[in-house]
Parts: sequence; C-alpha cells; structure tokens
Amino acid sequence: MTDTLTPSLRLDDQLCFALYSAMHAMKKLYRPVLDKLGITYPQYLVMMVLWQQDSQTVSEIGNRLYLDSATLTPLLKRMESAGLIARTRAKEDERQVIVGLTDKGRALEDAACIAPKVAAAAIGCTAEEFFALKDGLNRLRDDLMKAA
Repeated sequence: MTDTLTPSLRLDDQLCFALYSAMHAMKKLYRPVLDKLGITYPQYLVMMVLWQQDSQTVSEIGNRLYLDSATLTPLLKRMESAGLIARTRAKEDERQVIVGLTDKGRALEDAACIAPKVAAAAIGCTAEEFFALKDGLNRLRDDLMKAA
C-alpha cells in the first residue's frame, strides 16, 4: 500500500476489515472467560453498562452501546430469562422500560473483571500504548458516527 489513499477493493487494504477482524479476534479471546460466566459478548456489554450505573432505560443502554431498541430488546429478553436483569415499566411513562440488575447479575461483576485483564495480557502493550489505542479507536468511532 502506498502513502496516499487510493480506492482499492483489496481486502487487506480495508480499514473496515481490519476493525472487523480485530473485533472478531477480541470476541474469540473473551469467549472462554464469558462462557464460564454464562454470558455472551453482547450480554457482557450490557452488564458493564449496568454495573457502571444500575436501573437504566432501554434507550439509555442503547445509546451507550450504539444499538437500537430492535437489536437490544431480544438480547434483554434473553438476559431476563437467564435471571441476570429485570425489566419493568417506568411509573411516570409506561412506554419506557427500566432495566436493572438482579442479585445474580450483580454477582457476576467480580468474576467478569478477568476479561479485560486477559485482553490486556494478549495485546502485550504498555498501559500508555493501551490507552492510546483505545482513545484512537474512540476518536475513529466518533468521527465515523458524525459522518454517518
């Protein structure tokens, strides 16, 4: 690849494929850890949002994870069936659904702390490099969201 950006349909030249395949590798790395917890990667993301702040609306969770309610609702239903969360209608506006952790969901938090440690060890970079990479990806996401 040259220093200038020229249109190319070569898979290895695609930023989107580099991101996609890196995310696939990250999920593969997390899978054994999350399997022990009995949750999937998307469920792990929801749990992290709720561990940070319990009792949020479906829209708040969706905004935080960049997911629409049509994608999030089936995921939340499965999590509720597994006893990880409870969904209730908001008293002030019954159109809103509040999602909160159950005792079982709260109990997973300590065990889940191993997942980011596994990822950091696999990446093998310094803390400074780790946060620079994360910050760069966040900027990329934000720029792409603005452009979309």
